[in-house]
Amino acid sequence: GASGPRGVTHLALTHPHFDHVFGAPAFPEAEVFGAVGVDAAYTPRGRGELRADAVRNGLAPQAAAGAAGCLVPPRHHVTGEWTLDLGGGTTVLLADVGPGHTAHDLAVLVPATPSSPGVVFCGDLVEESGEPQAGPDAVPARWPAALDRLLGLGGEDAVYVPGHGALVDARFVRAQRDALARRFGVSP
Repeated sequence: GASGPRGVTHLALTHPHFDHVFGAPAFPEAEVFGAVGVDAAYTPRGRGELRADAVRNGLAPQAAAGAAGCLVPPRHHVTGEWTLDLGGGTTVLLADVGPGHTAHDLAVLVPATPSSPGVVFCGDLVEESGEPQAGPDAVPARWPAALDRLLGLGGEDAVYVPGHGALVDARFVRAQRDALARRFGVSP
């Protein structure tokens, strides 16, 4: 017989912005992964910046303070690449592809199979629903190289999951890479 759905066992935090980390404490049993260096976001100063950013973006101050106070740093820090066995024959590749959108960008590749393309979870390195956002923690000169790394991980046939918006393809990621290179004056 088929077993019921499994709970969330693993979380990959693509980058340390409030809209990508505030939900993590809802899964206290999950193994949490982040790019090496991401712990700076979990210091008192980093939590304060996350809280302030959440409030600037419309979260009630009390809710933002509560969410920031519940954060626990990732248990696992990824530098380079880490192949993770999720069980049942499923593996994923975690890759520290930043800096770019932030100093600590983590991507997740679900490898292609004979029946499905690879899937790359990009975080906010790729945004489909609007112009990519570059805050004070962005590293613009390195962002296009981070997108080149994503394209190298997934290849031409992969599905790319942006941090915001609809699924995209390699052509979209390449066009966004070129636009960011022009925007930030980075050589192709």
